Amino acid sequence: MRILIIEDSERLALSLQKGLKMSGYAVDVALDGKKGLSYAQLEPYDIIVLDLMLPLLGGLSILRTLRCSGNDVPVIILTAKDSVEDRVKGLREGADDYLAKPFAFSELLARLEALARRRSGNVNPIIEIGDLIIDTTSRTVFRSDQKIDLTAREYALLMFLASRSGKTISRIEIEDHLYGEDNFPMSNAVSSAISTLRGKLRSTGGEELIHTRRGLGYVLGERSS
Repeated sequence: MRILIIEDSERLALSLQKGLKMSGYAVDVALDGKKGLSYAQLEPYDIIVLDLMLPLLGGLSILRTLRCSGNDVPVIILTAKDSVEDRVKGLREGADDYLAKPFAFSELLARLEALARRRSGNVNPIIEIGDLIIDTTSRTVFRSDQKIDLTAREYALLMFLASRSGKTISRIEIEDHLYGEDNFPMSNAVSSAISTLRGKLRSTGGEELIHTRRGLGYVLGERSS
Protein backbone atom coordinates (compact mmCIF):
# COMPACT_ATOMS: atom_id res chain seq x y z
CA MET A 1 0.00 0.00 0.00
CA ARG A 2 1.31 3.41 -0.97
CA ILE A 3 0.59 6.31 1.37
CA LEU A 4 1.09 10.05 0.99
CA ILE A 5 1.65 12.12 4.13
CA ILE A 6 0.96 15.85 3.70
CA GLU A 7 2.19 17.38 6.95
CA ASP A 8 4.21 20.57 7.57
CA SER A 9 5.87 19.29 10.77
CA GLU A 10 8.96 17.63 9.36
CA ARG A 11 9.63 15.83 12.61
CA LEU A 12 6.15 14.29 12.72
CA ALA A 13 6.08 13.53 9.00
CA LEU A 14 9.41 11.70 9.06
CA SER A 15 8.45 9.85 12.23
CA LEU A 16 5.24 8.63 10.59
CA GLN A 17 7.13 7.75 7.42
CA LYS A 18 9.61 5.66 9.40
CA GLY A 19 6.90 3.86 11.36
CA LEU A 20 4.79 3.10 8.31
CA LYS A 21 7.77 1.87 6.32
CA MET A 22 8.62 -0.49 9.16
CA SER A 23 5.03 -1.77 8.84
CA GLY A 24 5.65 -2.56 5.17
CA TYR A 25 4.10 0.47 3.49
CA ALA A 26 5.56 2.70 0.79
CA VAL A 27 5.39 6.29 2.03
CA ASP A 28 5.96 9.67 0.39
CA VAL A 29 6.05 12.95 2.30
CA ALA A 30 5.11 16.48 1.27
CA LEU A 31 5.82 19.30 3.72
CA ASP A 32 3.57 21.94 2.13
CA GLY A 33 0.16 22.01 0.52
CA LYS A 34 1.17 22.78 -3.06
CA LYS A 35 3.67 19.93 -3.19
CA GLY A 36 1.15 17.64 -1.52
CA LEU A 37 -1.54 18.41 -4.10
CA SER A 38 0.94 17.89 -6.93
CA TYR A 39 1.95 14.48 -5.55
CA ALA A 40 -1.69 13.49 -5.04
CA GLN A 41 -2.63 14.43 -8.60
CA LEU A 42 0.33 12.70 -10.25
CA GLU A 43 0.79 9.47 -8.28
CA PRO A 44 -1.56 6.50 -7.59
CA TYR A 45 -1.81 6.61 -3.79
CA ASP A 46 -3.95 4.19 -1.82
CA ILE A 47 -4.47 6.58 1.12
CA ILE A 48 -3.57 10.19 1.93
CA VAL A 49 -2.87 11.37 5.50
CA LEU A 50 -3.66 15.07 5.40
CA ASP A 51 -2.97 17.90 7.84
CA LEU A 52 -5.28 20.92 7.61
CA MET A 53 -3.02 23.81 8.57
CA LEU A 54 -0.41 23.76 5.81
CA PRO A 55 1.79 26.42 4.21
CA LEU A 56 1.04 27.53 0.62
CA LEU A 57 -2.24 25.62 0.36
CA GLY A 58 -4.58 24.49 3.13
CA GLY A 59 -5.65 20.89 3.64
CA LEU A 60 -9.34 21.53 2.96
CA SER A 61 -8.44 23.21 -0.35
CA ILE A 62 -6.43 20.13 -1.31
CA LEU A 63 -9.33 17.87 -0.37
CA ARG A 64 -11.85 19.99 -2.26
CA THR A 65 -9.67 20.07 -5.39
CA LEU A 66 -9.21 16.29 -5.37
CA ARG A 67 -12.90 15.56 -4.91
CA CYS A 68 -13.99 18.07 -7.53
CA SER A 69 -11.66 16.41 -10.04
CA GLY A 70 -13.15 13.00 -9.30
CA ASN A 71 -10.21 11.70 -7.29
CA ASP A 72 -11.72 9.37 -4.68
CA VAL A 73 -8.51 8.33 -2.90
CA PRO A 74 -9.30 7.71 0.80
CA VAL A 75 -8.19 10.62 3.00
CA ILE A 76 -7.55 10.66 6.73
CA ILE A 77 -7.40 14.15 8.18
CA LEU A 78 -4.73 14.39 10.87
CA THR A 79 -4.87 17.71 12.69
CA ALA A 80 -4.89 19.60 15.97
CA LYS A 81 -8.21 21.20 14.95
CA ASP A 82 -10.47 18.77 16.79
CA SER A 83 -13.70 20.65 17.46
CA VAL A 84 -16.98 19.08 16.32
CA GLU A 85 -17.36 21.85 13.73
CA ASP A 86 -13.90 21.13 12.30
CA ARG A 87 -14.59 17.39 12.09
CA VAL A 88 -17.96 17.89 10.44
CA LYS A 89 -16.51 20.32 7.90
CA GLY A 90 -13.66 17.98 7.01
CA LEU A 91 -15.96 14.99 6.56
CA ARG A 92 -18.42 17.01 4.48
CA GLU A 93 -15.60 18.17 2.23
CA GLY A 94 -14.91 14.52 1.42
CA ALA A 95 -12.58 13.13 4.10
CA ASP A 96 -13.06 9.47 4.97
CA ASP A 97 -11.76 9.65 8.53
CA TYR A 98 -10.57 12.22 11.07
CA LEU A 99 -7.89 11.75 13.74
CA ALA A 100 -7.02 14.53 16.18
CA LYS A 101 -3.50 15.25 17.43
CA PRO A 102 -1.99 14.01 19.66
CA PHE A 103 -2.69 10.41 18.67
CA ALA A 104 -1.31 6.91 19.11
CA PHE A 105 0.55 5.53 16.09
CA SER A 106 -1.21 2.18 16.61
CA GLU A 107 -4.59 3.89 16.18
CA LEU A 108 -3.49 5.57 12.96
CA LEU A 109 -2.21 2.21 11.68
CA ALA A 110 -5.53 0.53 12.53
CA ARG A 111 -7.49 3.28 10.77
CA LEU A 112 -5.29 2.96 7.66
CA GLU A 113 -5.87 -0.80 7.60
CA ALA A 114 -9.64 -0.34 8.00
CA LEU A 115 -9.73 2.16 5.12
CA ALA A 116 -7.67 -0.18 2.95
CA ARG A 117 -10.09 -3.05 3.62
CA ARG A 118 -13.07 -0.85 2.81
CA ARG A 119 -11.36 0.35 -0.37
CA SER A 120 -10.77 -3.22 -1.57
CA GLY A 121 -14.26 -4.33 -0.60
CA ASN A 122 -12.97 -6.69 2.09
CA VAL A 123 -14.65 -5.32 5.21
CA ASN A 124 -14.02 -8.63 6.97
CA PRO A 125 -10.57 -8.53 8.63
CA ILE A 126 -10.09 -12.19 7.63
CA ILE A 127 -9.22 -12.77 3.96
CA GLU A 128 -9.46 -16.32 2.64
CA ILE A 129 -8.09 -17.44 -0.72
CA GLY A 130 -8.29 -21.20 -0.99
CA ASP A 131 -6.43 -22.59 2.01
CA LEU A 132 -4.64 -19.27 2.54
CA ILE A 133 -5.90 -17.19 5.47
CA ILE A 134 -4.77 -13.62 6.11
CA ASP A 135 -5.75 -12.06 9.44
CA THR A 136 -5.38 -8.34 8.80
CA THR A 137 -6.02 -7.49 12.45
CA SER A 138 -3.00 -9.40 13.76
CA ARG A 139 -1.16 -9.23 10.38
CA THR A 140 -0.66 -13.01 10.45
CA VAL A 141 -0.80 -15.46 7.56
CA PHE A 142 -1.73 -19.16 7.65
CA ARG A 143 -1.88 -21.87 5.03
CA SER A 144 -3.12 -25.37 5.74
CA ASP A 145 -3.33 -24.30 9.40
CA GLN A 146 0.40 -23.55 9.45
CA LYS A 147 1.64 -20.05 10.22
CA ILE A 148 3.82 -18.42 7.56
CA ASP A 149 6.31 -15.83 8.80
CA LEU A 150 6.59 -12.87 6.44
CA THR A 151 8.61 -9.69 6.58
CA ALA A 152 6.71 -6.39 6.55
CA ARG A 153 7.46 -5.92 2.84
CA GLU A 154 6.40 -9.50 1.99
CA TYR A 155 3.16 -9.02 3.91
CA ALA A 156 2.51 -5.75 2.06
CA LEU A 157 3.09 -7.49 -1.29
CA LEU A 158 0.73 -10.34 -0.34
CA MET A 159 -1.93 -7.87 0.78
CA PHE A 160 -1.68 -5.93 -2.49
CA LEU A 161 -2.09 -9.13 -4.50
CA ALA A 162 -4.93 -10.27 -2.22
CA SER A 163 -6.75 -6.94 -2.58
CA ARG A 164 -7.14 -7.76 -6.28
CA SER A 165 -7.33 -11.53 -6.04
CA GLY A 166 -8.00 -13.15 -9.41
CA LYS A 167 -6.89 -10.06 -11.33
CA THR A 168 -3.57 -9.54 -13.09
CA ILE A 169 -1.35 -6.88 -11.53
CA SER A 170 1.55 -5.50 -13.57
CA ARG A 171 5.11 -5.14 -12.31
CA ILE A 172 4.79 -1.35 -12.63
CA GLU A 173 1.69 -1.33 -10.43
CA ILE A 174 3.49 -3.38 -7.81
CA GLU A 175 6.46 -1.01 -7.89
CA ASP A 176 4.12 1.98 -7.52
CA HIS A 177 2.43 0.51 -4.46
CA LEU A 178 5.43 -1.01 -2.67
CA TYR A 179 8.09 1.64 -3.17
CA GLY A 180 7.94 5.33 -2.34
CA GLU A 181 9.01 8.32 -4.40
CA ASP A 182 12.52 8.26 -2.95
CA ASN A 183 13.05 4.50 -3.18
CA PHE A 184 13.81 3.34 -6.69
CA PRO A 185 13.86 -0.48 -6.81
CA MET A 186 16.36 -2.57 -8.73
CA SER A 187 15.04 -3.81 -12.07
CA ASN A 188 14.54 -7.33 -10.69
CA ALA A 189 13.17 -6.27 -7.27
CA VAL A 190 9.57 -7.24 -8.01
CA SER A 191 10.37 -10.61 -9.57
CA SER A 192 12.73 -11.37 -6.67
CA ALA A 193 10.09 -10.39 -4.09
CA ILE A 194 7.46 -12.50 -5.86
CA SER A 195 9.84 -15.47 -5.97
CA THR A 196 10.55 -15.23 -2.23
CA LEU A 197 6.86 -14.90 -1.37
CA ARG A 198 6.01 -17.86 -3.60
CA GLY A 199 8.58 -19.98 -1.81
CA LYS A 200 7.12 -19.16 1.59
CA LEU A 201 3.56 -19.87 0.44
CA ARG A 202 4.71 -23.20 -1.04
CA SER A 203 6.49 -24.21 2.17
CA THR A 204 3.28 -25.63 3.63
CA GLY A 205 2.40 -27.63 0.51
CA GLY A 206 -0.58 -27.13 -1.72
CA GLU A 207 -0.91 -25.75 -5.21
CA GLU A 208 0.78 -22.64 -6.52
CA LEU A 209 -1.11 -19.49 -5.55
CA ILE A 210 0.87 -16.76 -7.35
CA HIS A 211 0.82 -17.17 -11.11
CA THR A 212 2.82 -15.30 -13.75
CA ARG A 213 1.07 -13.91 -16.80
CA ARG A 214 3.98 -13.44 -19.17
CA GLY A 215 4.28 -9.89 -20.38
CA LEU A 216 1.35 -8.82 -18.19
CA GLY A 217 2.16 -9.40 -14.52
CA TYR A 218 1.05 -11.59 -11.63
CA VAL A 219 -2.22 -12.91 -10.28
CA LEU A 220 -3.05 -14.40 -6.89
CA GLY A 221 -5.56 -17.24 -6.98
CA GLU A 222 -6.08 -20.95 -6.64
CA ARG A 223 -5.39 -21.68 -10.29
CA SER A 224 -4.02 -19.90 -13.33
CA SER A 225 -6.59 -19.37 -16.04
